[in-house]
Amino acid sequence: MTYLNITEVESALASLATAYPSTSERLALPETSVEGRSCHALRIGSAPAGSKDCVVLIGGVHAREWGSCEILVHLAADLLEAHATGTGLGYGGTSFTRDQVRGILDGLDLVVFPLVNPDGRLYSQTVAPMWRKNRDRAHSGGDPARIGVDINRNYDFLFDFAKAFDPNAPVQVSADPADLVYQGPHAFSEPETRNVKWLLDTYPRTRWFVDVHSYSEDMLTNWGDDENQSQFTDQRFDNPAFDGRRGLSGDAYAEYIPKSDADDSIVLAEQFCAALHGVRGRSYTPKTGFHLYPTCGTSDDYAYSRSFTNAASGRILGFTVEWGTRFHPPWAEMENIILDVDAGLVQFCLTAL
Repeated sequence: MTYLNITEVESALASLATAYPSTSERLALPETSVEGRSCHALRIGSAPAGSKDCVVLIGGVHAREWGSCEILVHLAADLLEAHATGTGLGYGGTSFTRDQVRGILDGLDLVVFPLVNPDGRLYSQTVAPMWRKNRDRAHSGGDPARIGVDINRNYDFLFDFAKAFDPNAPVQVSADPADLVYQGPHAFSEPETRNVKWLLDTYPRTRWFVDVHSYSEDMLTNWGDDENQSQFTDQRFDNPAFDGRRGLSGDAYAEYIPKSDADDSIVLAEQFCAALHGVRGRSYTPKTGFHLYPTCGTSDDYAYSRSFTNAASGRILGFTVEWGTRFHPPWAEMENIILDVDAGLVQFCLTAL
C-alpha cells in the first residue's frame, strides 16, 4: 500500500458509509473545488445527527502534506470497525477498550473531512510534489507561478493582516499570489474554505475542531496571532484599538482567551501528545499556534473566534496537528505516523467526552 490518490480517498469514504450504515453517513459538501471536483465528509456516530456534541476533523488542506488524508481515513475505518465488531483498538503501546470505542461513537458526533483540497493534492501527486495551495487561477495573470490560494490563510480571522499586525511582526501570510502563503482576495474567496465553514454552520453543536497538517511534531492550540493572556478582556482580535500591535513576542499586547478555554485546550493537547507518545515513543509538543509562528486567516483560529463575534455560536476549541518531520515520508514511516496520530486523536475524543 502507498499514499491514496484523490479517487481512492473519495472511494474510501463511500465504502465506509456503505459498510457501516447505522454508524456513518456520507456528506456531500455544497461546493465543488475550483476545478469542479465534488467533496465529501463522513459523519460518524450511533446517535441521530445533531443530537450530540461534535468534533470536526479536517485534512488534506495543504496539497503537499500527503499523509493527512490517510490519517483521517484510517481513523474513521478503525473506529467504525471496532465499534461494529465490539473490539478495542491497539496502536503500538497505546490501546483503547471496547467500551472506550463505544463511548466515542455513542457520545459524540465525529465529522471527518479528509480531503479539503483535491485539486492541489492531485497536482502535488502528479506534477509538482511540493505544491501547497489550491489551483485557483483567477489571480495569477496567466503566470503558472502565481496560481493558487493558501486555503489555511483564507478564513475570516484578522484577514486584513497589514492593518491588524505590527509592521515588524513576522506573520506568515501574504497578499502576493506568487507567495506560498497567499491569502486570496478576501476571506472565504475559495470554495474549499466555504465547505469547511458550511460544516461548522451545519453542525452547530461543534465544540472541537482539529485540522491535520505536517510537519513539526506539534499539537497547536489557539491563538496563532499573538501570545495568550486571560486578564485583559479588551485585548481581542476584534478590537480595532489594538490594530498595528499584534504579532510580536514579549510586548504589551497579548490575545485574550478565557482561562477555562486555555486550560481545557492544554489538557486536550497534552492528552493527545501522551497517547501518541505511548505508541512508539515519539514526543509531540503542545503549544499555541503563535509559538510555531504568527499567523492569521487559519482554520483553527477562525473556528474558535466565531463565538466571540457571534454570541449565538457555540464555543469551538481549535487545534492543528503538525505530524511528522517531512511532507512525504517513505510509506513505511507514514504507516507508523498514522498509528501515532490516530492514537492521539482517539484519546482526544475520549478526553472531550
